[in-house]
Amino acid sequence: MEISAGGRLEVRITAADVGKRVSVRRVIEPARPEEKFTDTVGVLTSWDDGVLLITRKDGESVRIPESALVAGKVVPTAPARRQGPAASYEELAHVASRAWRPVESERLGEWELRAAAGFTRRANSVLPLGDPGVPLDEALDVVRRWYGERALPAYIQTATGAEGTQELLCAELERRGWVREVTAELWIGALAPVADRAEASGVVLSRTADEAWLARYQRKGVSEVALKVLGSGPSVWFATVPGSSEGAAPAAIGRCVVDGRWASFAAVEVDPEQRRRGLATTVMAALARRALDEGASAAWLQVEADNVGARALYAGMGFAAHHAYHHYREPAAPGSGQ
Repeated sequence: MEISAGGRLEVRITAADVGKRVSVRRVIEPARPEEKFTDTVGVLTSWDDGVLLITRKDGESVRIPESALVAGKVVPTAPARRQGPAASYEELAHVASRAWRPVESERLGEWELRAAAGFTRRANSVLPLGDPGVPLDEALDVVRRWYGERALPAYIQTATGAEGTQELLCAELERRGWVREVTAELWIGALAPVADRAEASGVVLSRTADEAWLARYQRKGVSEVALKVLGSGPSVWFATVPGSSEGAAPAAIGRCVVDGRWASFAAVEVDPEQRRRGLATTVMAALARRALDEGASAAWLQVEADNVGARALYAGMGFAAHHAYHHYREPAAPGSGQ
């Protein structure tokens, strides 16, 4: 907090600091004796009518009455990671997009509108990396029409918590009634330690998702469109640990996309009856070794905030959160009942 020469806390932010990362202290009302103040760090996304809106790293917005402030200052963007690969949000956003391609896309300025017949939000949402080239309300009208023509709900994928992420856009979408439906995190780490975690014996690698792999995949009844999305990416590998008997679904599966220095991991799934045997680690180790052979050195993956088991597994492999990402859905049309 900012402390003056006289030892007093001071508020050293104004409405002119909207868009910057700030740290503020405010009075809690009503307050317990031991908890008179609380601190909030995030991007100042608005300061209107005596109320500050601060978007935290996880995407949650905190409303703070100006009258409750006791201290505040602009702070540097989140510090660079001391371990693991260095990466910008923009680089990771492009890499993640290439690893899960839609079957149809269109540019709107620097935004990309993506569609894949509704298979996953990632492949059926706008990736807004930059300026759409028109005012925001006009851009949102274009987005709604484009998805409406495809009988799809309009989604916009945003990110928070790193330099260059979209806290301001999140706040603008929320002002217009867009609803955040999904929040997850993108984690990154060094690739070699993943490869060293386990022996890769018994893992079958393939360039295609065959019937056996799909039998374990959580999304059943996969369409031709879904197969195109699963198979998209610069260098795609599917891993399978065969089941215990002939004709049985695999004990574990996984998917990896190698893209330059990056390797992504997804669809790591294990037979519920064979969990806690290290099969997920074995699958990832096999995929990591193949990615190392292709020249990759860093890894990324996506994990939902409430997936405790996966988060513990990935943290043990040296992964850590880089940023949070969210999917905002268009407001329900009046009278739609949705």
